[in-house]
Amino acid sequence: MYIDAVFEGGGVKGIAFLGAIKCLEERGYKFNKVAGTSAGAIISSLIAAGYSADELKQILFNFDFINFQDKDAVQSLPFIGSILGLVVSKAIFSGDAFENWLKELLVKKGKVKFKNFINNNEFALKIIASDITKKDILILPDDLKEYGIDPLEFEVAKAVRMSMSIPLYFKPVKLKVNDEIHYIVDGGILSNFPVWIFDVEGIPRWPTFGFKLQEPAPKPRNEYISLKDYLMDIVNTMIEENELRYIKNKDFVRTILIPTLGVNTTDFSISNSMKQKLYISGYNSAKTFLETWNFDDYVKDIG
Repeated sequence: MYIDAVFEGGGVKGIAFLGAIKCLEERGYKFNKVAGTSAGAIISSLIAAGYSADELKQILFNFDFINFQDKDAVQSLPFIGSILGLVVSKAIFSGDAFENWLKELLVKKGKVKFKNFINNNEFALKIIASDITKKDILILPDDLKEYGIDPLEFEVAKAVRMSMSIPLYFKPVKLKVNDEIHYIVDGGILSNFPVWIFDVEGIPRWPTFGFKLQEPAPKPRNEYISLKDYLMDIVNTMIEENELRYIKNKDFVRTILIPTLGVNTTDFSISNSMKQKLYISGYNSAKTFLETWNFDDYVKDIG
């Protein structure tokens, strides 16, 4: 059976999605269109490019996420780099290493630009970002026309870079529109779980499954020992607000909730053993979901 899929943002916790994808593949589900925010955008782009769950597991389990904490010339300055980075570069890390890494993976599948991700005259991949200049959501590639940019020729790695640019952590991406610079950051600020993005009027041909990360209750800090911890708590408050309270019943019943086992969004030093635990959490969550899921019953409920 075909499905459309929407993946929530969540940084390194997105590894859990791989287990869920593997479970769905084993049961014969095939992805038609995919969308996501931040980490969900990464997974979505690689699925749309043709990577299987096994391929993605091998790639991500053999990769050290610390490599994503690259710095530009200003951010690399001793002692004052983090502070100056916030002032000059608007972040403490660059994000260039991530974009180059993702582009290399997409090149291997021969799918680099959005024109390579079209099925039946529709974009099979949608990426969510936030334009903080306009204070509005940015759906890529659809909204690029408003910036005078050809959506077909826009690179997917750049779009995903926009979506995963955690404010203050990774540099924002700049889009120049006429004489105005637009700053683009993490889509999670405005829509971390865009499960609505493929909805249609009437009865859908196949379901849209949402993949959502279920967070444990946060542990309060006694004090902040670093500026980075303080900034990340601010960002996580913006992005990781419990969206479950806002999900309508029709969205909840099509959502696979995956416990994240206490892993934080920016735990880039995550061990392979914890990656495996997240993977198993995703697999078991999808298995539990599919045991009670019935598309015909879903159609009756929304009809």
